[in-house]
Amino acid sequence: MNHFIIDFDSTFTQVEALDELARISLKSHPDREQIYQQIEDLTNLAMEGKLSFSESLEGRVKLLQANREHLKLLVTHLKKKVSTSFSRNTIFFKNHADEVLIVSGGFKEFITPVVTEYHIKKENIYANTFVFDEDGNIIGYDRDNPLSKEGGKVILLKELNLQGDIYGIGDGYSDFQLKESGLIKKFFAFTENIERKSVAEKADHITPSFDEFLYINKLPRAISYPKNRIKCLVAGNVDEEALAQMRKEGYNIRHKDKIEAEYLQEAGVLLCAEDTQPTSEQLQNAGRLKVIGIFGKVQSRKLAEVACDNGIIVFDDPKYNPRNVDFIPKRVIAFMNEGKTHTSCNFPDLQPPRVSNAHRLIHIHKNVPGILAKINEVFANHNINIVGEFLVTNPQIGYVITDVNTGYDPEVLNELKTIAHTIKFRLLY
Repeated sequence: MNHFIIDFDSTFTQVEALDELARISLKSHPDREQIYQQIEDLTNLAMEGKLSFSESLEGRVKLLQANREHLKLLVTHLKKKVSTSFSRNTIFFKNHADEVLIVSGGFKEFITPVVTEYHIKKENIYANTFVFDEDGNIIGYDRDNPLSKEGGKVILLKELNLQGDIYGIGDGYSDFQLKESGLIKKFFAFTENIERKSVAEKADHITPSFDEFLYINKLPRAISYPKNRIKCLVAGNVDEEALAQMRKEGYNIRHKDKIEAEYLQEAGVLLCAEDTQPTSEQLQNAGRLKVIGIFGKVQSRKLAEVACDNGIIVFDDPKYNPRNVDFIPKRVIAFMNEGKTHTSCNFPDLQPPRVSNAHRLIHIHKNVPGILAKINEVFANHNINIVGEFLVTNPQIGYVITDVNTGYDPEVLNELKTIAHTIKFRLLY
């Protein structure tokens, strides 16, 4: 049996919990900014391997001045700070509940209520525990816990003596120590929230998202293809707030003043200002491009039609308001994640509901009779049950979304791609 050892701070969550606890407990302290900085410095020195973990932990706990009420506030805060790629992959945790272990130098008091909402078993959570006085103030921690010591994760794993292949995922030096000790098969440096170069350069793989880890290891996941592998070309003056939304989704952003052919050919997503739209000719050579988001009005009807002929959806914003920068990113993200085409200027309108425990396939084809029958024939020949199916058309294309409730065979995908008049085919999740 495989085992997956997952860190908590800056991995399962976007933040360092003790740093966040300090901001809660010291909110009214006159020297709070100075103490925050001390705690952050101690955290970073330990994560980079420049200070022993035990020294860092002791120093941080002393500075906290926290109690049980502060911990309640922290838990509420952390539940909103689960890393994006972890929060969308509950299917993995549900299917591998016996194999996932949270191993952290943090504390069970705030880790357990956060991760158990993701099907992670309490008995598979390994972390430190606080010591409280009779008034509920934190006065220390259990020093007998191996995770309170330098090299604690290594000590713990030796005690657990897990059988089978073990994979470690984390952002810090204590996570790399598991690989260094020879106790785990591979170490994945998780960089979605922070990249520590001293750790990343020693990892077997750098994983910018949990989706990437699942994809590499062919494990069940919420999306079929990691966003960090999809290049998003940004052309012209596009608001940074809009780009932040795409970065949060995990897209690989490349920003240029104008559209250049070599970058357009690599792009899966194009975001552009109104005055830097692609030409119809440029779209003919953009084989990977799936969606265009224009911050303004589409330049010409021909551009929208050529994009449609090539299976590229276009979202524009004729009433573009610089203060409403999330309109286009939201439409692009909804299409890439769910297949929704609402408000597109060149695709027929479709807003399918998300279906749980199903695979979603998108088929774009020329609007000729009989294509849907051929799609369904492929599923029937492979005994695949259709959970839901949606077909919408315009004069140029037919747009089909099919949800199926069984695993898919690569041969099925190949057959769907080769149906006559197919323009584009995509497996969404």
